[in-house]
Amino acid sequence: MEIQNETELSEFILLGFSHLEDIHLLLFGAFLIIYLFTVFWNTLIIITAMVDQRLRTPMYFFLGNLSLLDICYTTTTIPQMLVHLLSETSNISYMGCVFQLYFFFSGVCVECLLLAVMAFDRYVAICHPLRYTLIVNKTVCLQLATACWIGGFLTSVVHTVYAFRLQFCGDNRLDAFFCDIPPLMKLSCGDVSINQMLLIYIGLLIAWVPFFCILLSYTYIFSTVLKIHSAEGRQKAFSTCSSHLTVVFLYYGSAIFTYLRPVSTHESVSERLTPLLYSILTPLLNPIIYTLRNKDVKKAWQYMIKLCTK
Repeated sequence: MEIQNETELSEFILLGFSHLEDIHLLLFGAFLIIYLFTVFWNTLIIITAMVDQRLRTPMYFFLGNLSLLDICYTTTTIPQMLVHLLSETSNISYMGCVFQLYFFFSGVCVECLLLAVMAFDRYVAICHPLRYTLIVNKTVCLQLATACWIGGFLTSVVHTVYAFRLQFCGDNRLDAFFCDIPPLMKLSCGDVSINQMLLIYIGLLIAWVPFFCILLSYTYIFSTVLKIHSAEGRQKAFSTCSSHLTVVFLYYGSAIFTYLRPVSTHESVSERLTPLLYSILTPLLNPIIYTLRNKDVKKAWQYMIKLCTK
């Protein structure tokens, strides 16, 4: 389908920072630090998982995919936000908005699916440890990761095409920090029922079904963990699962709140701030949450430091 627009808009104006002109430099510094830390920590996880033989397991393979996704994810939004904070204008070209929305929403969908796959991996590892290497082998890992990436990017095609088939009646001011579906629907002067329907029904497959699968997986996991007689074993299992659950609730909570509400209920403040949780804060916190109490990763870093200092 051809992406087209009734009013032939050539650009959009992003109003996300328009009311914060006095602290643009402060925001620039904060977002720059967040972006650099996000890229650094996620890149470090990818390199660590590749270098250390002990981390070449399904769990760290999926974590590496999540880290790669978070780097791509933030790169679609933060660099342009930094440019807007330093310039007097906050314009984005029409096609620039199309591509930003497509790659950003692809990241949203891929992460929803990837978090569900990571929960499945933990379920098999804890509830079926003797068959773990047979069920979650290299081929299965590659197939699951590939399905997440392809599924997310194909889903985003549908949403992007229909988002830019909306009718805009001259106004090109988006009340957002970056191009996203809810602000475009709010800006439209035409019927957005199809877009709302797509968000709800496709959201059931991409967000709600994986989310409930995660909850179901952890129901079985916690039931199994409580049967472990060793206190150390229970603590290790809970530590691994709590990190993933923290990311799940933070990410799914903010994403579902943003996309699965009627357009009429979107208020300016929440519409602007909520996307920052899953688009900027979550990619920053993911590596910290997963590595904060992870002894395997810490040992791998110590090993890498020794190699570098020799």
